[in-house]
Amino acid sequence: MKRSWIAAIAAVVVTAFFTATALCFGVLNGAAWVAAVESGQFRIVLDAGHGGVDGGVVGRTTGLKESDLNLSITHFLKDELTDMGFDVVLTRKTEAGLYDTATKGFKKRDMQRRKELIEAAKPDLVLSIHQNFYPSGSVRGGQVFYSKKSEDGKALAIALQRQLNELYATEGVKARAEKSGEYYMLECSVYPSVIVECGFLSNSADERLLQSKTWQKKLANSIAAGVVGYFDGAAA
Repeated sequence: MKRSWIAAIAAVVVTAFFTATALCFGVLNGAAWVAAVESGQFRIVLDAGHGGVDGGVVGRTTGLKESDLNLSITHFLKDELTDMGFDVVLTRKTEAGLYDTATKGFKKRDMQRRKELIEAAKPDLVLSIHQNFYPSGSVRGGQVFYSKKSEDGKALAIALQRQLNELYATEGVKARAEKSGEYYMLECSVYPSVIVECGFLSNSADERLLQSKTWQKKLANSIAAGVVGYFDGAAA
């Protein structure tokens, strides 16, 4: 009898935690996604773009490497999603790439390995974390890309873009729109996938924000809120 009471109390506490988290994000219309998270049904693959000799784009002012930023934000996001109860799988856990040796064809091998990890995980969604760059230094903000072949991917992009726009609005940045694109990471598997461009390293103000751990954590919180919004919409 005592054990059953303890189990019941624990269940109430867990449910209250997830409900409070979702209410904090303002996206909970029902409890379906909460139950799914509690039962471990939701798995997310986080892909930190680039790595190793492939540093991606670099900050125009500081020379900050995209690959390092991607990894840092991915780890913050992993902690956030794990604390919320999601099962999180990382493609890249360290500064190294996934190509074994930096010989001819390393980029293709790197991308193929990411695909293999995604397919092995069988996730509910894939988030590939990146940083943007544009010839004009005036362009700012986060932007999410999805495959036009995936309605779920588009829905996920919309939910994430909403959160990124709200975050960047606190810095006076004009809202951006989610956009379709033909990228390997969006179409290498059957799972809903998006590329999250967290900001523009070609813009000095974005670059300053992106190198801040505080801003990286805010980005992780916003992306996590978008994930919750997507699952809540899917369960509605």
